[in-house]
Amino acid sequence: MSTFARRSGVPVPTVKHYLREGLLPEPVRTSRNMAYYDASLIPRVRAIKELQRTLFLPLRVIKELLEDVEIDERFDPTDFAMRVGIRRALDSTSNKDSRSRASLIASGVLPATLDLFTSLGIVAPERRGEGDAADLYFSGDDLALLRLLGQARKNGLTDEMLPPEILGAYVSALQNLVKVELSVFREGVLPRARTDITRLSAVATSLSEQLVVLLRRKLLLPTLEDMIQARTPRGSDDSSETA
Repeated sequence: MSTFARRSGVPVPTVKHYLREGLLPEPVRTSRNMAYYDASLIPRVRAIKELQRTLFLPLRVIKELLEDVEIDERFDPTDFAMRVGIRRALDSTSNKDSRSRASLIASGVLPATLDLFTSLGIVAPERRGEGDAADLYFSGDDLALLRLLGQARKNGLTDEMLPPEILGAYVSALQNLVKVELSVFREGVLPRARTDITRLSAVATSLSEQLVVLLRRKLLLPTLEDMIQARTPRGSDDSSETA
């Protein structure tokens, strides 16, 4: 324990405290007075201490946040707190249903569409089951996106009108928008957020979704008018009087 504590940069009592609180797994006992502490847990100890020092989080909250999270030397408490806030906001509004690839195809979704969306990274199915019973399952926002596409097809927007490939352009454009959004948050909010990063990240995530919808509504017609004007040849507007 003394070697593990020294390399982690914390006192031995701190390691014991983390063990009692369940933040670290029990060591492998090699004898009555000796135990083996996994060196790969050193970054985790440092991360716990850093979250306490910079964000003033209680250990019970840190334990919840670090559940099933791999920690390495690149750990940054600010990025971590921001990621947790965004994830909480997304999970709170995400669809909890899931459907298998087979059932989606049976309902009318083309296999080529599922393959295309997966290759573009638009959806990320999870493999479940074993052997012949194994299948890919789509859930959350992935399933909501596929259902939205199905609804569009039922309402007459065919593959010829809006081919699935067009979503690649949407993804590219939205990636740029998301980069701007995150940059604004990092530069404007993070330096002033102090210990409230996780909550403010969740709030900003929810607000930005509404902001994008509202701005798109306001821009649709003006942008259409600009496109129409750009396509109208000069001099085609015959406003002159004829003799």
